[in-house]
Amino acid sequence: PNKDGINVNGGKSVADDPCKGRCDHVCVGNDICTCMEGYKLKPDGQRCEDINECLLGSSNCRGGERCINNEGSFRCMREVSCGTGYELTENNDCKDIDECETGIHNCGEQFECQNSQGSFRCVPKTKCGEGFIQDALGSCIDINECVIQTSPCHRGQICLNTVGSYICQRNSVNCGRGYHLNEDGTRCVDIDECKGPEQVCAGHACINQLGSYRCECEMGYNFNSITRLCEDINECRHYPGRLCAHKCENTLGSYKCSCTTGFNLAKDGKNCDDLNECESNPCSQECANVYGSYQCYCRRGYQLSDIDGMTCEDIDECALPTGGHICSYRCHNTPGSFHCSCPVNGYTLAVNGRSCQDVDECVTNKHTCTENESCFNIQGGYRCLSFDCPNNYRRIGQTRCERLLCSDSECLILPLRITYYYLTFPTNIPVLTNIFRMGPSHTVLGDDIEVALIAGNEGGFFKAERTPTGGVLSVERLIDKPQDFQLDLELRLRRYGTVSIYLAKVLVFVTQEKPRVPYNPYQE
Repeated sequence: PNKDGINVNGGKSVADDPCKGRCDHVCVGNDICTCMEGYKLKPDGQRCEDINECLLGSSNCRGGERCINNEGSFRCMREVSCGTGYELTENNDCKDIDECETGIHNCGEQFECQNSQGSFRCVPKTKCGEGFIQDALGSCIDINECVIQTSPCHRGQICLNTVGSYICQRNSVNCGRGYHLNEDGTRCVDIDECKGPEQVCAGHACINQLGSYRCECEMGYNFNSITRLCEDINECRHYPGRLCAHKCENTLGSYKCSCTTGFNLAKDGKNCDDLNECESNPCSQECANVYGSYQCYCRRGYQLSDIDGMTCEDIDECALPTGGHICSYRCHNTPGSFHCSCPVNGYTLAVNGRSCQDVDECVTNKHTCTENESCFNIQGGYRCLSFDCPNNYRRIGQTRCERLLCSDSECLILPLRITYYYLTFPTNIPVLTNIFRMGPSHTVLGDDIEVALIAGNEGGFFKAERTPTGGVLSVERLIDKPQDFQLDLELRLRRYGTVSIYLAKVLVFVTQEKPRVPYNPYQE
């Protein structure tokens, strides 16, 4: 800490405000601040912040409602919607929608609407008589009793449907399947299907039977007693996993085996041998044969294509989600790798090849300062500094001027000592950060110290405050761009009835915070 200076930030005051504008909301006098309803006072006793009633559990939301915090208040919202057929009332309750009364139903002209909780029903206006049934459109259609009832007529009779009813008639002589009437038409005789013009067994042996026939099927076929045909036996379905190692394909009267991708059919026609796909060089870089397939992989700095799984594409490390953190300044992508660069002036690439280190031009003697100037290093550059002591002062050391002995009143009100200080820091440092302290080398009981910024703070970026041992200079407003400041910080020390003035000239150089160039692949 500096023992020869102190800083005060001249704050704006309001003449008619007893708290001088320090309160966010309400001033109650005696430098006491209060907040409006829904807010609470921050620890600094001046600013107010919102009270989160939802987090503190002080809301009055009912069960099934969710609390949402607002600035200075809160509101309750229903967690589950009412659903179809209901609407939300002003009291946050669900009320049934009467679709019939509001006319938003879809019942046709033949129906009338009946409301129900959450829905409605369409009831037909017309009632159908016996022998009829009502369809979806409300029309009456005839019931075919011969189809929907079990034997409505007696044995030996057939059923005939009529509109709204049915009738039963006596059945005539009819021969069953496999028989036909003799020439007299008095009895049924067997039909020899094997001698007919039709090839009933389709190339297989035919054996006639009373009222029927059967086929002696060849190998690979089975006789179907219902369709009376020789049907192919699906060996692949009847003997799964026992005929072929991989895939079985059924054929008429037989079957054949095949293999999945990555295998060749063995000489026995059933088993499958692994195929070494890497012999045909399917991968752009590296290939590894695996059982039934192969795997392409890439060298470092490349990745496998998502399209074909075989081509190796360069990984643009600079464009990855973490690419912005690979290089501290600028990233350059190269095939299979990348490299970092730093600004041309003021920086050099670190040993890790990624970070940029500030070049201390003052130490490396790369500055252009004259013999009468002193070199002061800053981030990414340097400053050549020099100063002259004003009249009635003499220079003591590199950065200090002391007042000469004098007796006139104008001279006595000048500062006893003027000291120059040089500070540098990056942009966007947090507000209220202390950057400089000033105070007497030792304190005595009864000392009265005042600090004030008397020049250089036209933009209000800094403020000076009194401390028990002196004063402190801190950041009042966010500094978001590089700029230089020359601040005059005055300390008045009243000790034993005598006032002594000390002036600190603080030169502040604000530099760009971590210079970085956004990555653009089209510029590479």
